[in-house]
Amino acid sequence: MAVTKPATHPQFPEPRIGVLLLNLGTPDGTDYWPMRRYLSEFLSDPRVIETNPLIWQPILQGAILTFRPQKSGANYARIWDKTENDSPLRVITKRQAAKLQQRLGDGVIVDYGMRYGNPSTASRLEALQQAGCQKILLAPLYPQYSATTTATANDKAFEALGRMRWQPAVRTLPAYFDTPEYVAALAKSVDDGVKALPFKPDVVLTSYHGMPQVYLERGDPYYCQCLKTTRLVRETLGWSEDKLRVTFQSRFGPTEWLQPYTVDVLEELARAKKKVAVLAPAFSVDCIETLEEIAITGHEQFVTAGGGHDDYAYIPCLNDSELGMGMLEAIIRNELKGWI
Repeated sequence: MAVTKPATHPQFPEPRIGVLLLNLGTPDGTDYWPMRRYLSEFLSDPRVIETNPLIWQPILQGAILTFRPQKSGANYARIWDKTENDSPLRVITKRQAAKLQQRLGDGVIVDYGMRYGNPSTASRLEALQQAGCQKILLAPLYPQYSATTTATANDKAFEALGRMRWQPAVRTLPAYFDTPEYVAALAKSVDDGVKALPFKPDVVLTSYHGMPQVYLERGDPYYCQCLKTTRLVRETLGWSEDKLRVTFQSRFGPTEWLQPYTVDVLEELARAKKKVAVLAPAFSVDCIETLEEIAITGHEQFVTAGGGHDDYAYIPCLNDSELGMGMLEAIIRNELKGWI
């Protein structure tokens, strides 16, 4: 006996597959209050700052967020995309999503969200679910895994899923630091970047975002994965350890962080009158840590320490280049097997 669907039966969209690219996030502007909101959310994340919040929050909401927003805002202003009136990280991540959509076709809906700031992870998950996505791949765009990046991006997504009555099925993109696609793309970007320079660098630094040493001691695999990425790229290029070196940037606070510190190595190389190129393999998209900290401030530190003004260069992230998008499409398609 056939069952007639009642007139009041809700209408659901056709089932779809979704891909949500997840990145760190960015302030909505360089002024004090947008910067304060962003920094407060970022530095309140217990995955990022593991200090007891009863101790940490008074310090954060007091001295740090009184003065740091102005300094950080000034740094963001140095790299702000004037054409789009937006942060480069959001501009490039948006382009990555659009280009990946073209590559994957109409059978998949591709979107992007941020762990901190806008567009929020929750809002984009809800949009995908409302568009009929009953299966969603969460894709944190961090080649190397860390609790401070990949884990907290997934945490935020799971938090949003926990509020949904009808949850989609989800998968998460694993760290891809040693996949053939990523290593080949990164190695080619280094080779192409060096060949395009007006000088031949004596040393190329792979500068990774740092973390407190104690996080490694508690079991975070990030440090080891960074070393492996550089080793695999070095082997692909046939370079020596002296030619392609590992350093760590972005120290925050008084505790010991992963070493060697990028700034210390830059000063050492400047005093030795070496020619230097730097890239940042922990980032899938150029952002404040690459465009301001490495490309601008790193150059200033190098010259101040005695290096030649024209003996320093920054090699950009893979971003939405053909090389980068080919790699991203390959690793995303691999995780969508069985769904598409």
